[in-house]
Amino acid sequence: MPASSPRPIARRLRSPWLVWALIFAVTGAAFSYAQRGRRGQREERPRSVPQWEVDDNFQHDVFSFARLRYDSWSGGGGWGGRRGGGWATDAPEADLNLMFRLQQMTSLKVNPEPTYIDIEAEQLRHYPFVYMVEPGRLTFRDAQVVALRDHLLNGGFLMVDDFWGNEQWQNFRYEIERVFPDLPLVELEIDHPIFHSVFDLDIKPQIPSINSFMYDGSTSERNSGPVHYWAIFDAKGRMMAFIGHNTDLGDGWEREGEDPTYFERFSERYAYPLAINIIYYAMTH
Repeated sequence: MPASSPRPIARRLRSPWLVWALIFAVTGAAFSYAQRGRRGQREERPRSVPQWEVDDNFQHDVFSFARLRYDSWSGGGGWGGRRGGGWATDAPEADLNLMFRLQQMTSLKVNPEPTYIDIEAEQLRHYPFVYMVEPGRLTFRDAQVVALRDHLLNGGFLMVDDFWGNEQWQNFRYEIERVFPDLPLVELEIDHPIFHSVFDLDIKPQIPSINSFMYDGSTSERNSGPVHYWAIFDAKGRMMAFIGHNTDLGDGWEREGEDPTYFERFSERYAYPLAINIIYYAMTH
């Protein structure tokens, strides 16, 4: 059963750092483009991904989906730096596909180019919404802890995706608690408004990697267990971070054109609707 139709949106923007944002208005556009044989190409911009122009007068007034670059330790326990980490997983295809869907299905004006930034104050301040993928071996430098904390407390929003199992969870939890040692991780239940802000989801979706799904039909990668969605709130109750554990929204975006069943069951039904919900919620709260 597809995600239900979005409800009318008539809320006013309240986030002072998003005066440039347009209220989301989901259009009648379907997800039809995905099944025209698109497959990810390992190049800067796959030729099959649509391109659109941004008005020269509004180059800095569009939504950019900014992916964070980070260091990590390697699988063997050594220092991997960026090469040993997963910050670039699913890039650029996942980012490009999601940006196209935002441009196609909402009234939001979107930057069509991939945006990769370091966890550094001067770069962060230009991007209120930032995305981190595969942080299971993440390691923050001390300066990054401070920069990320300040950014989020000053109105920024962090979305975290695609890490699995207890070992990766414990590593990520250790690092994020360096950022906010006094703020708890709060598990979100399905009644939280973020699951209903645009698309009215009836479950907390677990999205597997396409390889796991094609191998055995599983929605839990490597028997990692059920999905969890966590949040971190500031002292006033504003959500600063949305964290998806044991799920892979990025594969739902990146691999949308590779298999009709995967597309219909995960990309169309959950990966895009939940991403749109998260972005809308972050921009309006």
